[in-house]
Amino acid sequence: MLPDPELVPPDATPVASDASAPDEPVPDEVVIKLERRKHTIRYHAGETVLETARRGGLRPPSSCEAGNCATCMAHLDKGTVTMRANNALLDDDLAEGWILTCQSIPTSAELVVDYDA
Repeated sequence: MLPDPELVPPDATPVASDASAPDEPVPDEVVIKLERRKHTIRYHAGETVLETARRGGLRPPSSCEAGNCATCMAHLDKGTVTMRANNALLDDDLAEGWILTCQSIPTSAELVVDYDA
């Protein structure tokens, strides 16, 4: 059985799982930690974390972009996301805060993702 796509780190407040809900908060910016640097990138509603990183000029790891391989896996340091698909991460991975950035849509007003974790 696949894990629940709604990911909430232990210190975060759960949010609705429908990423298209108009009353859900979305961040103005996403903080992405990659190659020991912290990048702050303006967020466009509906983008995945991976799309936001690329639009910001970053080259995070990725491969299948379908939620199958976990190449784009990163740690969710702050905030919440909804994943469109997850065929790679186990329940333990999710509980530890790992996400597939190619499938993750932010669902909180603040988001910090760490590819280096």
